[in-house]
Amino acid sequence: MRLSKVLRAGAVMAAASLALAACGGGSDNNSGGSGPSVNQEAKFESGTTMAKLNQAGAVTVGTKFDQPLFGLKGLDGSMQGFDVEIAKIIAAELGISADKINWVETPSATREEVIEQGKVDFVIATYTINDERAKRVTFAGPYYQAGQDLMVKKDNNAITGPESLKSANAKVCSVTGSTPSEEILKYVDKEQLVLFDVYSKCADALRNGQVDAVTTDNVILLGLVSENKDQFKLVGKPFTEEPYGIGVKKGDTKFCEFIHDTLRKAAEDGSYEKAWKDTAGTVAETTPELPELGTCA
Repeated sequence: MRLSKVLRAGAVMAAASLALAACGGGSDNNSGGSGPSVNQEAKFESGTTMAKLNQAGAVTVGTKFDQPLFGLKGLDGSMQGFDVEIAKIIAAELGISADKINWVETPSATREEVIEQGKVDFVIATYTINDERAKRVTFAGPYYQAGQDLMVKKDNNAITGPESLKSANAKVCSVTGSTPSEEILKYVDKEQLVLFDVYSKCADALRNGQVDAVTTDNVILLGLVSENKDQFKLVGKPFTEEPYGIGVKKGDTKFCEFIHDTLRKAAEDGSYEKAWKDTAGTVAETTPELPELGTCA
């Protein structure tokens, strides 16, 4: 669980009741607002993934259904979050409207599998780029850089980052067996660390004063903050790095390069910023810039 500018996931939070069906047909009416302007003039080289999808007039996207602010399926079937909005931008550039996106629930453990089996056309699901995963899929991006962070009470100004924890004699909560619970030991003594099985219990402990801070990837923390806006805040000083990518079939470099072009265009025309501000930006205080894109391989 590493990262750098703002968030990540694997989230154990916010409504298991919201994680519905493994696969669901989505529509713009069911996905949290109007989609981006569709490129009606889109034309692609014959035989490419882009041409196939454009001709079909539909695209299947793998994402999380239980990740507040990034990929969340509501009780009404609506799809919401930053990953969802970026997927809509890619679809629009393919000439496909948001109501023609078929959303497939894609938990962390199945992301490579659904790409390899052709169950989705691409995966955007708080999907960290790393060498092991890149053996099985081609990554476009990163489109976002996240990182481990701290959540504190809204009136706490003593904790300004991990380096301030010892001097503040702060008790910190995380989840047993998680990478963040190990990483935070670089900054606090074992006696200062409180562990639970889920982050919702850490939030309760912070609320009632048992601990002074909660630590994990900032994606998870922002979700918790969004549910407790009057009580909690994100410190906003990530101290690990993890780049989020968009997974496509291994070796489909043309599709990867198309996604890169689409991301650059979105950054230039403001649609990337809008996607952020409409979702995670409702909680996060800063708007990220599109990270430097990697090499399609």
